[in-house]
Amino acid sequence: MADEPAAAGGSAADSHDYPTIDPTSFDVVLCGTGLPESVLAAACAAAGKTVLHVDPSPFYGSLYSSIPLPSLQSFLSPDPPPSSSTAAAVAGSDSHTVVDLRRRGVYSEVETSGTVPKPARRFTVDLVGPRVLYCADEAVDLLLRSGGSHHVEFKSVDGGSLLYWEGCLYPVPDSKGAIFRDTTLKLLEKNAFYKFFNLVKAHIAATSAPADEMGEGDAAAMISEEHLDRPFVEFLTQQGLSPKMRAVVLYAIAMADYDQDGPDPSDKLITTREGIQTIALYSASIGRFANAEGAFIYPMYGHGELPQAFCRCAAVKGALYVLRMPVAALLMDEEKKHFVGARLASGQDILCKQLIIDPSYKIPTLDAPFDDPGSKFPRKVARGICIFSNSVKQGSSNVLVIFPPKSLEEEQVAAVRLLQLSSNLAICPPGMFMAYLSTPCTDASAGKQFIRKAIDALFSPQDSDGSEGHLETTSCTDDVKPTLIWSCVYVQEIAQEMSGPLLSCPMPDENLDYRNILESTKKLFAGIYPDEEFLPKKSAPVYADDDSDSAE
Repeated sequence: MADEPAAAGGSAADSHDYPTIDPTSFDVVLCGTGLPESVLAAACAAAGKTVLHVDPSPFYGSLYSSIPLPSLQSFLSPDPPPSSSTAAAVAGSDSHTVVDLRRRGVYSEVETSGTVPKPARRFTVDLVGPRVLYCADEAVDLLLRSGGSHHVEFKSVDGGSLLYWEGCLYPVPDSKGAIFRDTTLKLLEKNAFYKFFNLVKAHIAATSAPADEMGEGDAAAMISEEHLDRPFVEFLTQQGLSPKMRAVVLYAIAMADYDQDGPDPSDKLITTREGIQTIALYSASIGRFANAEGAFIYPMYGHGELPQAFCRCAAVKGALYVLRMPVAALLMDEEKKHFVGARLASGQDILCKQLIIDPSYKIPTLDAPFDDPGSKFPRKVARGICIFSNSVKQGSSNVLVIFPPKSLEEEQVAAVRLLQLSSNLAICPPGMFMAYLSTPCTDASAGKQFIRKAIDALFSPQDSDGSEGHLETTSCTDDVKPTLIWSCVYVQEIAQEMSGPLLSCPMPDENLDYRNILESTKKLFAGIYPDEEFLPKKSAPVYADDDSDSAE
């Protein structure tokens, strides 16, 4: 968990407090300790490279931080950073061209309502929420391989997943037993769902078998290439799944973001191949760890623990860390062909072979666009944070809720996800709950509108005097809606990572997990060091109680 930040983008100390860094030349210099930068630092250090890792904040995590709730407003709406021109003018060099560097505005449209319960500092806020890790995904494997798992603890999302459908919350069946125990499903729905999962399970088993051991039965069990390349929703319809069951598979298991089943097909339809890959990950995650219920886990104290764990792995391998150290400018060679280093806010020049910066930085003096207008990814993600005192699912501490497209209103084109978390994760006081919401959007107003609609669907408003209002029940059960105590809704920009002479890591995206972010990070590393293995297992430090093999 981060300490109180001085400012999201500004200096945390006066220049006379900055340390002098020795040596002054490194293989790799990284600015910003977000998760991608921290994973890259660990990978570079494990490959034997000299690494300097700096961050302008007094804590680790950058855009992936977990911060005390009282600090949230200053992080989302920071004061303008001090001009770097003074620092850039110090210790000038005739051999390098100085390129000014600025922090870009990442968050906007910030709106809060209600009063934070005291003591406010006992609430820890994730900047990347809602976010979970699959038990079987690569983020967990990297933590085990690198030794980072010794620096972070997890708890399972024990309440499973819920689907918001026609004004009601329904459990997401994720096993044979769950399918037949579900009293909300009709017999025909159960049979079709069961047959579909058996078909997918047989396909996954057949494709996982070694080629030299594959028999005729395995080949027959595989779904044809023609079907794998078709839209997943067409395959589900062909299997006889009802609209509700299609929504379960598409949005609560395959985690599709955009409308897949509407009359006007989206240009972001996922293929059967992509859908089955996520189902395979989901299935492999259930039961991987004996003490984890369901497919998802969440880090104790928040997601800001993940970059800090990888930074510790990098430090063990010799990486040098300096917090409260802004980068004021970049150094470019005389021919302006590539960057050769950075000028720190202290005025000290640091040279390097490879420079990697936080995606919240921009270079106003360069003509190159920071964003890719042709990107297939959304340009924005609307996010929400809520505090309340009763679970949205009676008896469950941590639970994921999926609002499929058009479930809140007809104009809703993307899914809204809500992750409820409790005090057993040490992110809020006992008796309280926090929830994170997100939905991808191109229009900030529309995105915020759908976040508010989801909040209104699950929570009752407080009375004007701050007390709990009249008790509302859901439209299909006698369960009482939790009373909303405090909320914050805002919009985050999504800028693409940059390649070329200057590398920039990916920003937090709209996804529920880190798969795309880690894939982009691996590509960046391969571009820098194509002959080096990315965080090999032998790179992990040896611990006396190392039991990582048993978890794999």
